[in-house]
Amino acid sequence: MITTSTRLEGIGEYYFSQKLREIDELNKQGKNIISLGIGSPDLPPHPDVIKVLQEESAKPNTHAYQSYKGSPVLRAAISNWYAAWYGVNLHPDTEILPLIGSKEGIMHICMTYLNVGDEVLIPNPGYPTYSSAVTLAGGTIRPYHLTEQHNWQPDLEMLNKTDLSRVKLMFVNYPHMPTGQLPTKAFFSELVKWAAAKNILLVHDNPYSFILNDHPMSLLSIDGARECVIELNSLSKSQNMAGWRVGMLCAAKERIDEVLRFKSNMDSGMFLPVQLAAAKALGLGKDWYDSINTIYKQRREKVFGLLNLLQCSFSKDQVGMFVWAKIPAGYKDGYALSDEVLYNANVFITPGGIFGSEGNNYVRVSLCCREENIEAAILRVQREKELKATKEKQLSNQ
Repeated sequence: MITTSTRLEGIGEYYFSQKLREIDELNKQGKNIISLGIGSPDLPPHPDVIKVLQEESAKPNTHAYQSYKGSPVLRAAISNWYAAWYGVNLHPDTEILPLIGSKEGIMHICMTYLNVGDEVLIPNPGYPTYSSAVTLAGGTIRPYHLTEQHNWQPDLEMLNKTDLSRVKLMFVNYPHMPTGQLPTKAFFSELVKWAAAKNILLVHDNPYSFILNDHPMSLLSIDGARECVIELNSLSKSQNMAGWRVGMLCAAKERIDEVLRFKSNMDSGMFLPVQLAAAKALGLGKDWYDSINTIYKQRREKVFGLLNLLQCSFSKDQVGMFVWAKIPAGYKDGYALSDEVLYNANVFITPGGIFGSEGNNYVRVSLCCREENIEAAILRVQREKELKATKEKQLSNQ
């Protein structure tokens, strides 16, 4: 009998992969599910970006294997982007490594640095891929708890009371997904000092910093960060290029060289026209970010209305392309509310528990959906609530 490797033990199918298959089956039954679950931008990239891809793809000399370190044009564009928007100066030849999506970088980092038994601090709630990548690389997951009471930030004093001797990496992600919590410079400075003192490599996943946020921040902007920080970034959200798979890893030269030892054995570079189009995207000005954020602001107001209808509580100060909300009393957890809305109103919202146990009493709603669909979802939920109230009244009168 052919068996899978032991490294897959405990690694299940990604939640959204499974749920989308279920939603597809419901749609085949005529349910016409409105999905407000996944953060896949439904808006297109800038027309000039698409034009560059078309023009470069038509050239006869752009189809060969590319450099493992990416095109110099793309690396220069990333360097300029970081300088312009984050105030961080990165050497394009030594401190930047383009990626086929930042999700790839998470795996590369784990495979580069982790040995069996090495521990990794993983945010709870947080992006599930962090845990999967650590497990696949042979590391041991050490969840650290984020709570609303602590502003969804790690309690470093509490961590200091635990044995951190085997901790090698710590994943952090601000603006935070799924809670939308913004970082402050003071928090970033404290985090860098703490990690440096503990000899822990911080991996900062930073794809949401431009969405509904006027002040993008990079962890690399903090003094001393290059000694203990690797930052991942992406064009998926900020440039509406999720399916293009363009990301980046930014760090000191030593870290870039170390990760490249693994990455260069995994792929043969990115299609050059995609890289050149990405470089064009990174050169877009403030008007671009303002235009997409205007749309997200309008959608967010509609989502606030939906969550109010569901009697959820939430902060209006959160950023990113989701709204994180606490479920009302009477529901066991976010799964129960999500299932009720899905099966009764044909609307899908994400249960917060998929991001970790600290998300059990929350749900997450995506802004990657047209306003008219959010309005339709509101009408469906309202109709279902009215039907439920009518039935309860009839039962009470019997």
